[in-house]
Amino acid sequence: MGEKPGETTNRVQWAREVWSSVRCAGGLLALLLLVDWGSGRFTYGRAALWLTLAGLLVAVLFPPRVAAGESWLSSRRLLREHRVRTDLLVSVRCLDGISPRLLLRDAFGGSVEIDPEILVGHPQLWYRLAEGARKASADGTLLCGATVLSRISRRVDRETARAVFEISGLE
Repeated sequence: MGEKPGETTNRVQWAREVWSSVRCAGGLLALLLLVDWGSGRFTYGRAALWLTLAGLLVAVLFPPRVAAGESWLSSRRLLREHRVRTDLLVSVRCLDGISPRLLLRDAFGGSVEIDPEILVGHPQLWYRLAEGARKASADGTLLCGATVLSRISRRVDRETARAVFEISGLE
């Protein structure tokens, strides 16, 4: 699953997070099976239950794969992909909570919900989103979200500068 020409993704981080979710679920499964075996209550029915529980944990922890190209951004979860046209964005909202989310909506009704940390950690994705959002703003379709986008832009710039200083030893 490589990137197509003109497309950028969070592929490397995504692969690490997939393995992390699988290891977490595998560890839980091993622990539950070990406890059942040690207590003498191991049955195939209980093993199937624990296997189902581990599968559900993988489904819950499965990270989104975010990709962007010219005028689009998509987020693919385990079963579904959501896509928006960034040059036709209508609103960008920051949803606060336990983990902050960025909700993007386009003129066709498409919506994508992503973690802002993905954009901060992958400036190429941010560049694609910002490029489309600037066009949407210039065309007058972006009605809500300029403040959110400028806040993320400052944060991406700050983190990118910090990374450059760390790499060059000027920290």
